[in-house]
Amino acid sequence: MPTRRFLLASAVPAILSAPAFAIPADSFHSFLNDVRAEARRAGVRPATLDRAFAGVEPNQKVLERDRRQPEFTLTWARYRSLVITEKRIIAGQQAMAANRALFQRVQQRYGVGSGIIAGIWGLESSFGTGTGDFRVVEALATLAWEGRRASFFRGELMAALKILDHGDVAPSGMTGSYAGAMGQPQFMPSSYLRYAVDFEGNGRRDIWTSTADVLGSIANYLAQSGWRAGQTWGQPVTLPPGLDPLGSPQARDAKRPLADWVQAGVRPAGGRWAATAETPTRLVAPDGPGGETFAVFGNFAAIRRYNPSDFYAIAVGLIGDQVLV
Repeated sequence: MPTRRFLLASAVPAILSAPAFAIPADSFHSFLNDVRAEARRAGVRPATLDRAFAGVEPNQKVLERDRRQPEFTLTWARYRSLVITEKRIIAGQQAMAANRALFQRVQQRYGVGSGIIAGIWGLESSFGTGTGDFRVVEALATLAWEGRRASFFRGELMAALKILDHGDVAPSGMTGSYAGAMGQPQFMPSSYLRYAVDFEGNGRRDIWTSTADVLGSIANYLAQSGWRAGQTWGQPVTLPPGLDPLGSPQARDAKRPLADWVQAGVRPAGGRWAATAETPTRLVAPDGPGGETFAVFGNFAAIRRYNPSDFYAIAVGLIGDQVLV
């Protein structure tokens, strides 16, 4: 989901404060009138627009977050220590135990491993406990009016209005992050329209309060992103002396049969290989030579379509492996 939100937004809180900005309300209300007209042309009912925009004003906190993104660089080791915590693993194991039958039904329908679904659920919202409390319509309207990526957010605002018009959620229940990522899986509205499912079977796609719809929607996203049933994401490995996973001829994006890497001296860090000898495999060393290295397989790319970060995808895989124990 390359444009969904920033790389570490689900794991690392904003650490900088921001000054206040002057907000010309008249300009904002004129902008909303223009959006209303566009939405009506797209078939959104006037009553829906009245409910969606009731009380909506420029949100100062949204602008502050958008304009003062913290600028810092994390190593993989530091990122791992922040997101793969004992507390999160225990919470994940408890969530798995409480919803075991549901996870099995979702896996059976979509072919996506329960651990990976739980890994994304855990990173995005700590298993549903931290989904964001911004009103999505107000946040998106603010960013579409005055944000750095106004065109993108206007498109997401239109998608949000279509969701409301369909009746899946009320405006008061459509909450999420300051950038409009919604509910427990943190879908942007356009992703919701493509991937959210009514796994519960009650006629609504509820990614805010329905665990069944949350898990089903995450699984559907991965299934439509190329996830291959019965295969894993990757595993930690050890390298022989002198093998640089980032250098030629073992370039970063080079995929070779796993057997080739085995012949070069790559070994699983513990236990057995999780893939067959012919499986296309590449090596990922997120902190560079000398740091942890992972052999990743085709399903790793499906996770990266959810969030285009090696850090994120590895963390999802490792959390998923641990919560299944």
